[in-house]
Amino acid sequence: MNRTVELRDHQRELYYFQLRLAIVGGAVLCAFFVLLVRFFYVQVIQHEYYHTLAEQNRIFIVPVVPNRGLILDRNGVVLAHNFAAYTLEITPSLVGDLEQTIMDLSGLVEITPKDRKRFQKLLEEGHDFASIPIRTRLNDEEAARFAVNNYRFPGVEINARLFRHYPNAEIASHVVGYIGRISDNDVDKLRNQGTAANYSASDYIGKVGLEQRYETELRGVTGYEHVETDANGKSVRTLRSILPVSGNNLTLALDARLQQVAEQAFGEHRGSLVAIEPSTGGVLALVSKPGFDPNLFVEGIDPQNWDALNNSPDHPLNNRALQGVYPPGSTFKPFMALTGLELGKRKPGFTISDPGYFVLSGGGGHVYRDWKAGGHGMVDLHKAIVQSCDTYFYGLAQDLGIDAIHQFIGQFGFGKFTGIDIDGEVDGLLPSQEWKQKRFQQKWFVGDTISIGVGQGYMLATPLQLAFATAILANDGRVFRPHVVRQIQDSQTDAITIIEPQPRAEIPLSTENVKRVRDAMIDVTRPGGTAAWAGLNAKYLFAGKTGTAQVIGMKGQKYEESKVNERHRDHALFIAYAPADDPKIALAILVENGGHGASTAAPIARQVLDYYLLGKEPPPPKPIAKEEEQEND
Repeated sequence: MNRTVELRDHQRELYYFQLRLAIVGGAVLCAFFVLLVRFFYVQVIQHEYYHTLAEQNRIFIVPVVPNRGLILDRNGVVLAHNFAAYTLEITPSLVGDLEQTIMDLSGLVEITPKDRKRFQKLLEEGHDFASIPIRTRLNDEEAARFAVNNYRFPGVEINARLFRHYPNAEIASHVVGYIGRISDNDVDKLRNQGTAANYSASDYIGKVGLEQRYETELRGVTGYEHVETDANGKSVRTLRSILPVSGNNLTLALDARLQQVAEQAFGEHRGSLVAIEPSTGGVLALVSKPGFDPNLFVEGIDPQNWDALNNSPDHPLNNRALQGVYPPGSTFKPFMALTGLELGKRKPGFTISDPGYFVLSGGGGHVYRDWKAGGHGMVDLHKAIVQSCDTYFYGLAQDLGIDAIHQFIGQFGFGKFTGIDIDGEVDGLLPSQEWKQKRFQQKWFVGDTISIGVGQGYMLATPLQLAFATAILANDGRVFRPHVVRQIQDSQTDAITIIEPQPRAEIPLSTENVKRVRDAMIDVTRPGGTAAWAGLNAKYLFAGKTGTAQVIGMKGQKYEESKVNERHRDHALFIAYAPADDPKIALAILVENGGHGASTAAPIARQVLDYYLLGKEPPPPKPIAKEEEQEND
């Protein structure tokens, strides 16, 4: 019997053993390598991320609102500032039953439906706040009452917050503007600008006026605090602070008392006044009546006040100085007169015989009537301005033609943005043939030009543009951009940056021609002029021009103010500068549906000039007398 004996191959077994050992060893090394890489990734590369997550278990990063910059007038009068007040705030993530918590808090401090609504809105908007205000401006008693019961309310704290305040309320409200809660559109803009992080501490931003235009300067830089909290979410201590940087302060060219005088002089009238320093372009006063109280917007305006402002027929939220466009009426005549002299269409001695109307030659006998029935008799350029003769300027406009008017008078800023440092300005309208063709697909008619000669027809200007043009005339053709802010003070270094006057151009004008127009404007305020009553006993040389602008066409009917609805009555206008031999102030006034420029607008100018040049305080408000002058312009 044969038996097979299997011989072991030790070499082969050793080979397989070493192979298995190598595979296992390699796997172990790979595993260690993966662990090493992961360890490096977590401990080194992701260190900040996991460190922050760990710290958030007990540390909150709380943004700190910077102190918003002040707004002051040229004499240091504060127009906008901040104050600190106690605010009761809830961190929703740390509160179990939010509704029950609010109900319990109501037993300690008054929480109105408005407070609840604002809280709910902030909650829904989901801003990146550590806490949300449920009640602002707690008094000392309310703060003390909550402090005693603080232990009952985990996730609820009292903090000191800054609030914006406008001590002069409606005075200069359209200039200063206001701050309000950040809207979704604001958030999008901030993100696009890359500045959203700077607003993590609050939900307020400049909305209109200087608060909006100079938001970057006023805002400052948000600070941060690393705050350690207990299990109930209450602050234990501050571990680290990055202090906020306060916003810069603005000092204006505007004179707050002059502004107040101007607004008071308007009484109950609607309208606008803009006063400019001709030598710099600084805005001394900018009135838009009626105004509004900007304090209403600081914490979010309530529906009742919003409806009252938004639905008022007087439109108090409209900035009439920058956005209201009106026919300039006869205040346009000095610029027409200068155009006629400069372009050689009129000589000072050129006269017409005014029968009280103008017949358009070649225009089918169309008649344009003068404001004075029976006419002014023989009229030269000086008398045409002093007595505001329409017939003279009808003929001048026809001789000049719309192309020359558009080109020359456009140099005074009509039909263009002035560039003032408040947003929202409109450009008015200085019409041209091209404009009418584009707007109405119609050719320009000579009759259109005739109306432009007296500041009517398609001609439209803002009160700011009128004041701007008057300042240029008073400044012998030198053009300075209107500006409200005069200097900016750095909050950290106190360094002051002066907003230097910015000459934009100089209109080449004949000194003699300018003098003729200016002399006529001086006589407007003297006996025989249309503003003689307003200029009576003035202690300084006073140049001006009255204006009355039609609101509705009467279609051949005689205009009788008392029989016309108040909203359809003529607008009253007046432009002026003084002292006439060394202008310190130039202004334009528009009184909506005020009737005549001489009896309504010019007296307002006199009060403003008396205060600015003489320091004379105006008399107490009283009903404005009508028909002080028999003239009609």
